[in-house]
Amino acid sequence: MILKNILKLLLCAPLLSFGQGAPAPYGALPSPRQLAWHEMEMYCLIHYTPTTFQDKEWGFGDADPKIFNPSHFDANQIAKAAASAGFRGLISVAKHHDGFCLWPTKTNNYNIAQSLWKEGKGDMVKEFMMASHAQGMAFGVYLSAWDRNDTRYGTAAYADAYRAQLTELMTGYGELFTSWHDGANGGDGYYGGKNEKRTIDRTTYYAWEEKTWPIVRRYQPKAMIFSDIGPDMRWVGNEHGFAAETSWATITPRTKDGSKPVPGQLDDSNLTTGDRDGKFWIPAECDVPQRPGWFYHKNQDGKVKTPKQLFEIYLKSVGRGANMNLGLAPMPEGVLHDNDVQSLAAFGRKLERTFAKNLAEGAGATVSSVRGSSREFAVDNLFDDDRYTYYAPEEGVFNPVIEISLPERVTFDIIRLRENIKLGQRLDSVVVSVFNGSTWQRLASATSIGANRLIKLDQPIETSKLKIQLFAPVVPTLSDIGLFKEYEESFSFEQAATDLNKLGNSAYTLLSRTFQKAFDGDTDSFASLSTVKSEVILQLNETIRALGYVPRQDGEKEGMVTKYTIYQSQDGKKWQLIKEGEFSNIKSNPTEQIITFDTLQPGSYLKFVPKETINRTFTVAEFNLYL
Repeated sequence: MILKNILKLLLCAPLLSFGQGAPAPYGALPSPRQLAWHEMEMYCLIHYTPTTFQDKEWGFGDADPKIFNPSHFDANQIAKAAASAGFRGLISVAKHHDGFCLWPTKTNNYNIAQSLWKEGKGDMVKEFMMASHAQGMAFGVYLSAWDRNDTRYGTAAYADAYRAQLTELMTGYGELFTSWHDGANGGDGYYGGKNEKRTIDRTTYYAWEEKTWPIVRRYQPKAMIFSDIGPDMRWVGNEHGFAAETSWATITPRTKDGSKPVPGQLDDSNLTTGDRDGKFWIPAECDVPQRPGWFYHKNQDGKVKTPKQLFEIYLKSVGRGANMNLGLAPMPEGVLHDNDVQSLAAFGRKLERTFAKNLAEGAGATVSSVRGSSREFAVDNLFDDDRYTYYAPEEGVFNPVIEISLPERVTFDIIRLRENIKLGQRLDSVVVSVFNGSTWQRLASATSIGANRLIKLDQPIETSKLKIQLFAPVVPTLSDIGLFKEYEESFSFEQAATDLNKLGNSAYTLLSRTFQKAFDGDTDSFASLSTVKSEVILQLNETIRALGYVPRQDGEKEGMVTKYTIYQSQDGKKWQLIKEGEFSNIKSNPTEQIITFDTLQPGSYLKFVPKETINRTFTVAEFNLYL
C-alpha cells in the first residue's frame, strides 16, 4: 500500500507541475487603449496660437485674430523634427486658454476663419494631422476647457458650446490617440470685453463624466483622455518631466475636502507617486516644454533643452513607467527654431544608438523557481524583447532569484526591466547584484517596475554575471531584462545662445535693503515679505533691456508672483507705469520669468511691485538684470 501511494505521488507530481496556469491578475489593470499608450512612450504637444505673436505664456483672450498670420507655416517641418527624435505622436493645441480655435469651428467667431492666414480659409488642426500621419505618427488634440475670450464662459451656454467644440474635433480629424484637457479653469479674462474675473463650480460645470467624456468614448474609443486625474492618464504633478523614483501606475484620486475628484479640483499630493494598490490604473504623463516656457519667446532661444537634458527626462519619465510629453513652440513665422530642431535630432540619435543593441542578448539564466515546464512562463522569455511574454515562478513563490550568464563580459550603465502589466503592477522592488569573481556585490535596486523601468548606474560597469532578486506580494511576472550603454556625442547649438546678456552687481544699486537675498546670486535662498511692504526699488547704473524674476525653487508655491506692475522714475519720486502683466503658468512651471523693456538708461529708477501673489506673502529667489 505504501509503495502504491509513493508511485501515485510520483505520477501526479509532473501533472501538478504541468498544470500550473497563468498567475491570476493582481489589482487594477490597464485597458487596451492604455496598453497601446504605454507602448508609445513619447509624444509632443504643440503650442501655437495668437499668444505666440504676443510673446506671452497665456493669452488674455483679447488678441485681434488678424495678428495670427504666420509667414512660413510648415507643419511638416515641425512633425519631421519631432519624428527625428523618436516621438510617436503629435498633439495640436487646438484651443488654449485664450479661446482662439485653430480650426473653423461653428461654435464661435474667435477662430482661424477670422485670421488673415490663408485668407481665413485654413484649418491648422488638419494640417498638423496630415503632417503627423506623413511622418508615421499618431495624432491628438488639446482643447482648453477655460476660455478667456468667450463672453458665455461661466454659463450653461458655454459648457454646451465646449462640448460642441469637442464633438467637432472628435469627428473631423481621423483616429485620435488622445483628447487632452488640463485643469486650468476660471480667473481673469477678456470675456467678450467684460475684462473681469469669473469662477465656476469645477465639480459640476463641465459634467465631465455625465456629458463630456462620453463624447470622446463615443467617437474616439481608442483615445486616451488626459486631465490632471484621468480618467485614462494623470498629470505627474510638475512640469519638469520627472516622475518620482517610486511611481505607481495605480492611484486612488482624492480631494482635500472629500468631494468627488474632478479635473482642476484635486488633492495633488499623490499625483507624482501614484498609490501602491490604487483603485484605478491611471498612469502618469510627464509633460515638459522643450524651452522654459510652452510658447515661443525669442529670449529663450539659448535655453532650449540639450539632448543630454532630454535624455535625463526620458530616463525619469518613460524609465519610471510614465510617458514623456514634450512641448514644442513654433516661432511666429510658423516653424521651429534651428536650436530646437538640432536638439531634437541629436536626442533621437542618442536614444536610437543607446538602445540599438541589448547587451543581454544571447544570455542564459537560471532561476530559483520554475512554473512547470511550459514555455509560457520560461526564463528565456526575459530576453525576447516582447513586453508581454514573461517569466513566472511557481505558485506561492514571491521572491525568486534570477542568475544571468552573459556570452561575454560587457560594459553597461543602464538596466531595463519590464513587467507584463496585462496582469497588473505586481513587483514592489528588485535588487541587482554583480559577481566580482568570488562573491556577489550589490549593484542597484529599484521600486515600482511596471511597464518600463530604466535603472541608470552612476558609472559604467563591466561583468559577465548578474543576479536579480524580485520582491512582490504575489507571484511576479517579469517580461524583460535589458542591458545598455548610454551613447555619448558632443553637442552645441550652432546659433548664438541668446540675445540677452546678464549684468553683474555693478549694474544697479539696491534701495530696498530687505531684498538683499533676491540679489545674492543664490537661487536656493529667497526673500519673503508681506505684500504690504513688497516693492523693490533699484537705481540703474548701466543700461538694461530686461528684468528676470526667479521664483522660489524649494518646491513650495507660497508668495510666487502671478501679476506684477513695473514703474520707472527719473528722480525716485515721480513714478510712471511702464509694464504690467502676469506670470500665468508660474505655479506649475516655476522658471525664470523675463520682462523686456524699451531700453532703460543709467541714472533712472526702476520699481517692481507684485500686484498679485499666491497667498499673502511675496517671495523671490533672484532678480536678474539683462542688456
